[in-house]
Amino acid sequence: MSALNIGAKAMTTNLAVLQVIGNNIANVNTPGYSRQSVELKSAGYQDLGNGFYGKGVDINTVTRAHDAYLTREAQLATSVASADKVILSKMKQLEQLFPTGSAGLGSTMNDMLNAWTDVASSPSNLTARTVAISRGDELAAQMRDTAGQLDLLQNTSQQQMRTTVDNVNRLAKDIATVNQRIKETQGQPHTPNDLLDQRDQLISQLNQYVQTSSVLNTDGTTNVFVAGSLPLVLGSEANKLATLRDAGDPSQMKVAFVQAGQNTLLSANAMGGGELAGLMRFLSTDLPQAQNELGRMALALATEVNNQHALGVDLKGNTGTNFFVPPARSVGVANAGNSGSAAIGAAVSNASALMASDYEISFDASGVNVRRLSDGSTQSFAALPAEVDGLRFELDSGAAATGDRFIVRPFAAAARNLTMAIGAPDQLAAASPLQAQPASSNAGGLSIESMYAVQSSANLTDPVSISFLANGSFTVTGAAPGSPAPDNPGPPASYNYVPGQAISFNGWSLTLRGSPSAGDSFAVGAAPAGSSAQNGGNAGALLALRDKPTFEGASLSDGYIGLLSSVGTKVQGAQFAAEFSAQLAGSTESARAAVSGVNLDEEAARLLQYQQAYQAAAKFLQIAQSTFDTLMQSVGR
Repeated sequence: MSALNIGAKAMTTNLAVLQVIGNNIANVNTPGYSRQSVELKSAGYQDLGNGFYGKGVDINTVTRAHDAYLTREAQLATSVASADKVILSKMKQLEQLFPTGSAGLGSTMNDMLNAWTDVASSPSNLTARTVAISRGDELAAQMRDTAGQLDLLQNTSQQQMRTTVDNVNRLAKDIATVNQRIKETQGQPHTPNDLLDQRDQLISQLNQYVQTSSVLNTDGTTNVFVAGSLPLVLGSEANKLATLRDAGDPSQMKVAFVQAGQNTLLSANAMGGGELAGLMRFLSTDLPQAQNELGRMALALATEVNNQHALGVDLKGNTGTNFFVPPARSVGVANAGNSGSAAIGAAVSNASALMASDYEISFDASGVNVRRLSDGSTQSFAALPAEVDGLRFELDSGAAATGDRFIVRPFAAAARNLTMAIGAPDQLAAASPLQAQPASSNAGGLSIESMYAVQSSANLTDPVSISFLANGSFTVTGAAPGSPAPDNPGPPASYNYVPGQAISFNGWSLTLRGSPSAGDSFAVGAAPAGSSAQNGGNAGALLALRDKPTFEGASLSDGYIGLLSSVGTKVQGAQFAAEFSAQLAGSTESARAAVSGVNLDEEAARLLQYQQAYQAAAKFLQIAQSTFDTLMQSVGR
């Protein structure tokens, strides 16, 4: 009977091995499947008096080819690659909203500014005036459309964030369920390989959405943590993530970890990798920066053009009004935890000093702090009002308590709400309220290039006389108090002259060209009544805004170039990061698959090996059966 048992065990054992090989081959393309192998052991021995004889073969267990370190590395690399991939996708969508060439905002803005050229050269031409208004309306419409597209991108990204959170919660629940099934197998001598593979695969899928860390428990379950130490899965229990609106800024969406009814807000940096972290970074950093840069461009343009247009005179002789509808004053959003009654706001004080950023206003025992959120720089003041980055922050009403905080987004609605304030060509304030007249005795070496108001002043139209001395400098009579001090103390006190450099007094700017002669003079005063049809001075001033340093040293006409450069640089960085992390994820997955994956050539060789072993065992069993039959026949005789 011993020989028959050995043969039978050999056949059943080799058949079991063949079944495992067949299962490997069947799952060669199954994601997350780990190659399985049968561990064999001797069935022991028996003492027959004349020696110890083996009793055949037994199956010890079925194991899976698994390397925990490589699996973890592959999961982490996948998580980082998923974050970089979603950021690149979103940045490319963002880039498409800022085209170059004639379709871009930069071209439309320059068309609007350049339209003042014809108005300046022909102030009474109603067609030129209509074109200038139309170009302004086109720019405002394109600003609004771009802002709307940015809002749409924000909404779709937030919806994607909610969907991603739902996927995280579903996978966490599935991992907890598999943990429970694995726990139920404890006490058995064998490992549930397919359940372990299923759990590893679920954790790998989870890492595509959110980076995790895992800890194996003694009962076979695995705890899964997010954001470093927050337990998303504890054994067979799963917690959740949730999306909610930011208390300080309802337009922004936050992600919270929910446990026992308590919400813990998560930051993108704490999340590490994963699609969710990528979406959070895009929505909290990249998209707001583009919105702020667009809003700053709209706010600075509207403020500069309105200020200059208001200094001019229209065809009817009326003082100029706003060209664009003035952007609404920014209102601070109070933090939900504020205990004071304060309401704060911000308005533009210097359009050339604006920075593309949101601001946090916080109150402490020593006063008020204004923090620029784009880079974290903070300025402290004893109280409001306070001027920072061309903005004047004011306390509108009430009183602030220590610890109160506000978020001010000065550029959030500037582009979205930009519209024209005038529609009739005769309302265009192209004329200057001033004129400069050269004296009839001038030698003729100097000519007037431009003359216009640059700021509102009570002394704007006061008579002023400019007279040149033999050394090329000039004296001024009629200058208002607070005018620049003379360059040369004299006597007589005089100012240095530089051809093409503006001469500014009493709120006006006069630019001369050429070389002066001793005795040359110019009289500056109010423009004659009824001269607005022949006067294009303020149109020239509006045209000169093209070259005014406005965006951190860049001219108003080059503002769009800075925005394009910022977005383009980020796209290039995102492209490099996505390519690198995808390559790393591929190499780590290849390393994991080299250990755990199924190699068909290897399985084919093992298939032949155990097929021959099975056939040999069957042959041995046949011989043993024949020998036993012969023995029984001999005994029967």
